[in-house]
Amino acid sequence: MYLKHLSLTNFRNFSRLDVSLPRRVVVLTGLNAQGKTSVLEAIYFLAAFTSFQTHTDRQLVNFRAAREALAVTRLVAEYARGKSNHRMEVRLILEPTGVNGQRLRKEILLDGVKRPASEVIGQFNAVIFVPQMSQIIEGAPDDRRRYLNLALAQTIPAYARFLSEYNQALTQRNALLKALGERPGNGDQLSVWDETLARLGSQIILWRIQAVQEIEKFAARVHTELTRGEEILRLAYEPAYDPLPRPNGQLGLKMDTVVDRSALDLKTIETGFRERLAQLRGEEIARGVTTIGPHRDELRFLANNIDLGEYGSRGQVRTTLLALKLAEVQWMKERTQEWPVILLDEVMAELDLQRRADLLKYIGETEQVLFTTTDLNLFTPEFVQQSNIWDVRGGAVQERDAG
Repeated sequence: MYLKHLSLTNFRNFSRLDVSLPRRVVVLTGLNAQGKTSVLEAIYFLAAFTSFQTHTDRQLVNFRAAREALAVTRLVAEYARGKSNHRMEVRLILEPTGVNGQRLRKEILLDGVKRPASEVIGQFNAVIFVPQMSQIIEGAPDDRRRYLNLALAQTIPAYARFLSEYNQALTQRNALLKALGERPGNGDQLSVWDETLARLGSQIILWRIQAVQEIEKFAARVHTELTRGEEILRLAYEPAYDPLPRPNGQLGLKMDTVVDRSALDLKTIETGFRERLAQLRGEEIARGVTTIGPHRDELRFLANNIDLGEYGSRGQVRTTLLALKLAEVQWMKERTQEWPVILLDEVMAELDLQRRADLLKYIGETEQVLFTTTDLNLFTPEFVQQSNIWDVRGGAVQERDAG
């Protein structure tokens, strides 16, 4: 898979951008705050329909255009997937509503047909790596769940739809829990939501179990090479509802306990989840919130059984994040039979000489990679010579002449 053409209108600091992309390597160079990262952000948005920099789509609208009563931001990608060519378009429409108000509406078109995001996500794949993504390891559980959701949604066709329906059901169930806590009533009203959560949540749990084990396989191998065999990386998935029976009645397991959930099937998870929700009904009515389920899952990163989120050095976190992202690329390729587009924002500046060489080696067989950098000297002269260099300045992109 590779991007052939990118067109942006009123996106971030780009009033207009229209570029054709080569199939292999592009290096966007220039000073900070010129638009290099925005190009990567736009490409990733076309894959995930969300930004890695903000949770608010409104911030993507060019600030000059946003002053108008009606503003339209357009992102258009023409790309090749297998032997087919496709066109993806996203429109962010900022339109007037009420008195002096505005609302943002998002439209997604695949090959000219308007479709919901849950049906289109995964048609174009990209993996993004920016240094500030260390929050995946060091941040809150929400950051790790978001990482899992974005990776799985691009790779498993129905994942986004199941997650959306699960969150809608969760909102309804929590509202009912709160109402029952304030005005005691018949708790059996929760049964319909218990059924829905168990059905949707069990599938999400199973997909996460499988994905984490598969990603770990790739990440552990890459991490071992990056650390020259000094560290063993493990990804510990901790579902808030754990379908695996606890040994000897233990309430929890130690961090260094290796847990294999690969033998669990969907029916077992769904039945156990439903039963556990019923057991917790009284407690959850009192608290007014659903206390178990995929919305509270956790993912931990361990190197030699040390929790990197708590005790990892900056170097360990950086190396683990690099291993994780390279593993994500390999995992997507194995799952979809297509290489994702790789987006690397100022990554070389964060790596020592050996890690830079390792990174360039790992991306060598992929189809398309885009780097950003403020310093071309971070790349070897040979690499620069073989790459397409684009200068970015003030929201404009200029391809540098070869040689």
